[in-house]
Amino acid sequence: MSKVLSLAYGLACYALFLVTYLYFIGFMGNVIVPTTLDATPRTSLGWALLVNAGLIALFGVQHSVMARPAFKRMWTRLVPDHLERSTYVLFSCIALFALCWFWQPLGGTIWKVETPLLRNTLLALFAMGWLMVPLATMLINHFDLFGVRQTWLHFRGKEYTPLAFRTPGPYRFLRHPLYVGWLFAFWATPDMTAAHLFLALGLTGYIFAAIPFEERDLESFYGKKYAAYRAKTPMFVPRLIPTDTKGELATEEK
Repeated sequence: MSKVLSLAYGLACYALFLVTYLYFIGFMGNVIVPTTLDATPRTSLGWALLVNAGLIALFGVQHSVMARPAFKRMWTRLVPDHLERSTYVLFSCIALFALCWFWQPLGGTIWKVETPLLRNTLLALFAMGWLMVPLATMLINHFDLFGVRQTWLHFRGKEYTPLAFRTPGPYRFLRHPLYVGWLFAFWATPDMTAAHLFLALGLTGYIFAAIPFEERDLESFYGKKYAAYRAKTPMFVPRLIPTDTKGELATEEK
């Protein structure tokens, strides 16, 4: 593939991510998009639970397995190194969009907050979660995370250099601000339905299952620097005194 086509491919995958991310917001917020989390149930409860569990598992397996170094070494025998990350983004978007498109609504209400102040607070936290996710990626090099930097360097004829280790902004206080953003997006809702609860539990379970593998890979790559950072810095709940670590923290699910 030529340098121009490689760059176009990287940009197209990134554009697909933006569309998929916005669609996922609409899906979870039950606004604008044609398929939503809490649409009218259209099949039996047992079949809906089975389909939804399969969709969550598909996303989790794809998202985590393709991020592992062993898979990357095998995968890059077929896909050029500079396109590996963009291809990962492409498959992640397909898996997430499939979850949204084939999701089976469940019906049923777990809680419904009527108090205006509390309801608006939960909606604000919901919005904050969706904003935290891209902001956290900006701190750890957004365009590297989504494969654009790799294709751009290839287009310019420059060798890719991995990101150095440092802990910008909130990464000084907790190890996974990106995942914290996702947790707010999943759980901060004034209207918790059975479908929302099922999805939130499934994706939260995926996050907790994936973190040990991710941190093992980061420690393997960065060595003692990451081991020391991991030992001193909480996973999700920030401490008041920040970790004194320099360099750049390269990724969440890199």
